[in-house]
Amino acid sequence: MDLRLAVYQLASAHALDAQQTRQLQEVAGFQREPGRLAYWLPRGVAVLGAVLLGMGLICWVAANWEDFGRMGRFALLQAVLAAACVGAFAVPRAKVPLLLLALLTIGGLFAYFGQTYQTGADPWQLFALWAVLALPLCFVARSDVLWTPWMLILATAATLWMQAQARHSWRIDSADLGIFVSGWLAVLLACAFVSPLLARWTGAGSWALRLGLVLATILITGTAVSALFGHDIESPYWAGLGLLLVAGVLLATGRFFDVFGLSAVALGINTLLVGGLTHVLFNGQGDGVGALAMLGLLAAVLLALTVQGILWRTRREAA
Repeated sequence: MDLRLAVYQLASAHALDAQQTRQLQEVAGFQREPGRLAYWLPRGVAVLGAVLLGMGLICWVAANWEDFGRMGRFALLQAVLAAACVGAFAVPRAKVPLLLLALLTIGGLFAYFGQTYQTGADPWQLFALWAVLALPLCFVARSDVLWTPWMLILATAATLWMQAQARHSWRIDSADLGIFVSGWLAVLLACAFVSPLLARWTGAGSWALRLGLVLATILITGTAVSALFGHDIESPYWAGLGLLLVAGVLLATGRFFDVFGLSAVALGINTLLVGGLTHVLFNGQGDGVGALAMLGLLAAVLLALTVQGILWRTRREAA
């Protein structure tokens, strides 16, 4: 129950006057500063400042594109990268925001390099190289402030690699199953990399893992559902459903339990199951209205069972 609501209910149940209600609120701590505010506020402001500075640098270079020569642009980006790395070691208290600035500057440097020299490299290669070069920064920072954007960069590289290798923009072909599974496993392995299993070495918290699970679920679900638009249920559908089921079982275990990640994966599983039912019901020769009613009923039952299962697992973990 919400603490403030509980205080108001107590005041109403015992007919407290205004002064007694204020005293009760003081005992509940409503007038005190949150316990961790002094710790998190300066760190949050520093991280936000690093993000704004990194994005502002990229936008400023783009706005003044014609005012700098080629060497001047490279020198500016590389100088910011070097200054951020040196500052992180010189000022340990500002290590995390400065390394985040360095991570963003690497992306800006690669983007400018690709636009300047037109190397012909696929976009996924630049993102993959960005993720590799950012790894030392993440290990030094040992914070989700860097691991979370790193996960986003890696997932982007995996998605672009799948698109480049499959050579199909809208059609999912079973012949490309190996490509899809490789891309999915790359993101899932990255999730395992930032999981509590390796947190002793990586220092990663929960947010990088949660973002990775959400991105992996979106990637797998989107690809597997797209496979249903063919004449038959293609093998990418079954492979995606199997991977999500395995991930859901692992996230439901005591060691890897995370209600956020489990909910995201469960939503993906529900989406795939409802998509498969839609494919079966509407590709047959039955009544469309009856099939729609049956689909809605089955989807509601499936969702209710999923929610009850997650609640049961959460209560058991709390107990």
